[in-house]
Amino acid sequence: MRTALAIARKELSLYFTTPWAYAVLTAMQTLASFFFVNSLSEFQRAQDMARQFGWENVPPQFRNLTDGVMVPFWHTVMTLTLFVVPFLSMRLFAEEKRHKTFELLMTAPIRPVEIVLGKYLGGLGIVTATLGLTLLYPVLLAWLGQGESGAALEWGTVLLGYAGLLLWGATCMAIGLFISALTQSQMVAALVTFAVLLPWLLLGNLAQSADEPMRSVIAYVSFSSQLSGLLGGVLDLQTPVFFVSVILLALLLCHRTVEAQRWA
Repeated sequence: MRTALAIARKELSLYFTTPWAYAVLTAMQTLASFFFVNSLSEFQRAQDMARQFGWENVPPQFRNLTDGVMVPFWHTVMTLTLFVVPFLSMRLFAEEKRHKTFELLMTAPIRPVEIVLGKYLGGLGIVTATLGLTLLYPVLLAWLGQGESGAALEWGTVLLGYAGLLLWGATCMAIGLFISALTQSQMVAALVTFAVLLPWLLLGNLAQSADEPMRSVIAYVSFSSQLSGLLGGVLDLQTPVFFVSVILLALLLCHRTVEAQRWA
């Protein structure tokens, strides 16, 4: 485990010593800021409409900041993560292969499981930092806002929402790491990761048009269907079990790929 942590620290330092990570973080925060302000403006318009025409004419989610601003914002961040993580995960193995340092890594006295865990933990660190920066928005709402109950936000729902986003980001990174181990082209790794994640995320829309029992099966394997409960503040143990299973499967496949390349 000590070796895996050393590899993770090295990967994190590589992220933060290159302009690429800062460009991705800046783009993510710029887009997140835009959509947060947009959600806040929509919430303000709903409040004005309620004061003018009555609360019965306003959708119930606009009666508090958590449901009216944060829940739509988390869905936006979930979509942004789908675009950001492939560009963060693409270099983890592909860059090593392109620079011919992968062979050196394979001949070092390091077990493949330590390499995979180290690179995954390093990638998970940058994903956590990326999502963690968006905590600025609920903190601002809590500081400046005022809810009907006296508290601006329902912090239990906020914590569950960010737990869901972290599970989603960790899953995207695990799948991206596995695909990065299959190629030496960073761009191919990013595009294939995106091509895998996008349809998987959109399966929830397909479930709505399917009949039972196929609807339940598709909804169970859909990322968006699994996340909708957590992002809405509802804790169902099925969700973390599902995402942890996908992460472990992706890491296992990555480990077998690296191990096979070591003996090739």
